Amino acid sequence: MKKALSIAGSDCSGGAGIQADIKTFSAHGIFGMTVITSVVAENTFRVTDYQDIRPDIIQKQIDDVFEDIPPDAVKIGMLSCRETMLAVADKLKEWKPCNIVIDPVMYAKNGSALMEMSAIDTLILEVLPLADVITPNIPEAEKISEMTIKSQEDMRKAARRIHAMGCRNVVVKGGHIEGDATDILFDGENFFEYQTQRVDTKHTHGTGCTFSSAIASNLALGFSVQKAVENAKAYINSAIIHAPKIGKGNGPTHHFYELYKSYFKGEGND
Repeated sequence: MKKALSIAGSDCSGGAGIQADIKTFSAHGIFGMTVITSVVAENTFRVTDYQDIRPDIIQKQIDDVFEDIPPDAVKIGMLSCRETMLAVADKLKEWKPCNIVIDPVMYAKNGSALMEMSAIDTLILEVLPLADVITPNIPEAEKISEMTIKSQEDMRKAARRIHAMGCRNVVVKGGHIEGDATDILFDGENFFEYQTQRVDTKHTHGTGCTFSSAIASNLALGFSVQKAVENAKAYINSAIIHAPKIGKGNGPTHHFYELYKSYFKGEGND
């Protein structure tokens, strides 16, 4: 059985963070493990507060996973501060895992900050060069590339800039640009576009977490980066379309829709 590790924050409402990652791993037949970096008090419409885990505890979690059940892919999510980033980066350099997918989480769906902006330089210098794939949305790509993104051509330019920082593959997600939802992958030589029709819904809590962990799952299963992104795009699109429509704000997606459709009958599974 393939294994994957999520190094990320915890979302008590279950739609994002490590909870979304574990659900996504499981939906792909992957054995999921977690290293919690922050505990976030949030729901579908607000982030109340968060508390970072001590750097030494983060590193001990990483050591305990790798010495016993080495993962076939690693997804990295919320790293809220410089100390957390350095703790994670040091251990990744030590253990040298393959298939590292980084989702540079900066904001919650409602706009609340989940990363100290003073830590962006550390993210760029210490964390980004470790990425086999990085998946920024438009606001995150703008912060990292230090440019405004208004078009697909801007997305390509930003992807080039981010790739030059040491990432091997960059996926700039186009959800914040009007029109169809088009993500652009740059592998250092070629661009690949992944387009789906935009879904008219507010239920998109945790989509970035889910998309990046789906890419990690597909890489763990042996797919190429291009195919992993294609499969992950199809997965998150289905999860959004069939969102359970719960919560007062931006509700979660349906991580297990295909499983429920195949194995369960009854109300609430559509």
